[in-house]
Amino acid sequence: MKEDRQCQNCKSEFRIKPEDFAFYEKMQVPPPTFCPQCRLQRRLMFRNERVFYKRKCDLCGKDMITIHSPDKDRKVYCNPCWWSDKWDSAEFAMDYDPSRSFFEQLQELQKNVPFMALIVEYPSMVNSEYTNHAGHLKDCYFVFNSDRNENCAYLNQSNYSKDCMEGFNVQGCELSYENISIEKCSGVYFSEDIKASTGIFFSKDLSGCGDCFGCVNLRNKHYYIFNKPYSPEEYKKKMAEYNLGSFQSVTKLREEARAFWQTFPVKYMHGSSNNNVSGDYIYNSKNVKEGYIVLNGEDLKFSQWINLPPTKDCYDYTEWGDGAQNIYECITVGQGVNTVKMSSAVWMANSMNVEYSLYVIASSNMFGCVGMRKKQYYILNKQYSKEDFEKIKREIIEQMDEKPYVDTNGRIFRYGEFFPYELSLYDYNETSAFDYFPLDKDAVIKSGWRWKDKENTRYQITKSADELPDDIKDAEDAIAKEIIGCASCGFAFRVVSQELTLLRRFGLPLPRACFECRQKERLRRMNPMKSYMRTCAKCGKEISTNYPPDRPENVYCEQCFNTEVT
Repeated sequence: MKEDRQCQNCKSEFRIKPEDFAFYEKMQVPPPTFCPQCRLQRRLMFRNERVFYKRKCDLCGKDMITIHSPDKDRKVYCNPCWWSDKWDSAEFAMDYDPSRSFFEQLQELQKNVPFMALIVEYPSMVNSEYTNHAGHLKDCYFVFNSDRNENCAYLNQSNYSKDCMEGFNVQGCELSYENISIEKCSGVYFSEDIKASTGIFFSKDLSGCGDCFGCVNLRNKHYYIFNKPYSPEEYKKKMAEYNLGSFQSVTKLREEARAFWQTFPVKYMHGSSNNNVSGDYIYNSKNVKEGYIVLNGEDLKFSQWINLPPTKDCYDYTEWGDGAQNIYECITVGQGVNTVKMSSAVWMANSMNVEYSLYVIASSNMFGCVGMRKKQYYILNKQYSKEDFEKIKREIIEQMDEKPYVDTNGRIFRYGEFFPYELSLYDYNETSAFDYFPLDKDAVIKSGWRWKDKENTRYQITKSADELPDDIKDAEDAIAKEIIGCASCGFAFRVVSQELTLLRRFGLPLPRACFECRQKERLRRMNPMKSYMRTCAKCGKEISTNYPPDRPENVYCEQCFNTEVT
């Protein structure tokens, strides 16, 4: 059985397939009324990844770094306080009132329960204050959605890496700078889609290579420059001619390399060692459909940023993995969780049978709870016997179906839908939705969502980007004390001491743009989280790909690409 439906948000048509119905039946949820893209956008509106503020902890009174702006009327605890035994979320318990909307009651609970300043597994963090959506980090700065890294900075979606900076999807690497999607590499710089390689500069789609510069689509090659072979001696001599410590030189080389890349075909998707998958940036996975950045996933659909294995049997799941299974319509969920539905920020083993909950740690049998740790059988933060828990839960579900919540734009939320936006803690342009579904202020307000006007910088800029030394050898220690004006957006940023140390070690120049502009430039280079129908540029076969039709690349189907490249 298949069924075509109209999305109640964007009004576009979407199809529910037989395997989808089977999954919804297994998870005991009704089919969705939003299309996959609107469901993704809705989840992302509950996630502030990297917009930081300063405010005081509402428990100890100390200054802290947080993702909750000071103008928001909510309690926020610094992470040492939130993870401590100084308070108990059960203190804020509410009795379920069947005469009121369940979502209205959950929103009321949210206003009372303290939130953690940053979404991190605080006990596992060492000297990594300016990080978020992360765990098991040591000496890291501005690292997001990442785990088990050391001495890294300005990374996103990265794991098991050391001494790396400026990257997206960096897995098991060391000594890397300004890369996208690299795995098990060492000494890789200004490159994309590199696997098991060393000594790589300005290259794309290499595997098993070493000492390559400006290369594309090579396998198991060494000492190549712009796809031309050299002897080891010739390669070393040629490399000495490049002044990689100069910003002007690096800018010119980057432009030259990217122009060279465009003359080669690309495979319809980024990925390897897969069986029956669709989407992009998928690796070592089986039966993953419409995925995006998925590592070692199995039987997943409409899932993104699943970057710690293993992960199994999930739909509409954004961010994490690490032993997660049976997940539906969730974001920021992982680490051994099982059967979690319509929830945000649920993690650690023993988190099972959780629904409509936020910030739930190592807890089971939760419905409509906020900020719970090591609890079971709670509804709206109130504990019940197992029998009463199941009875009241059924009553709530029946009420949600009989008297659904309707938001300001008329969107209907019955049981099985993710939270309505009114429960989001963040304004639209603070969230990850703004990265992947960019809208202007008028469009956001018209959609019934909130917008936060950007505050003017409080910092006095002491040096413009064009005043920075061109070569890293001329960068003195004092540069770490300067407040620099971003060459792109004009806002202030700093080159921190850790960054300066690594740049000197790499022999690479200082950046001219702030981290936010650098991050957005990386996102623009990646394919979107959406598939399109195109034809193979070689054989004409119809293919589904995340390369938009207006992109200039020559996109090949897998068979044509493998014939030409391998």
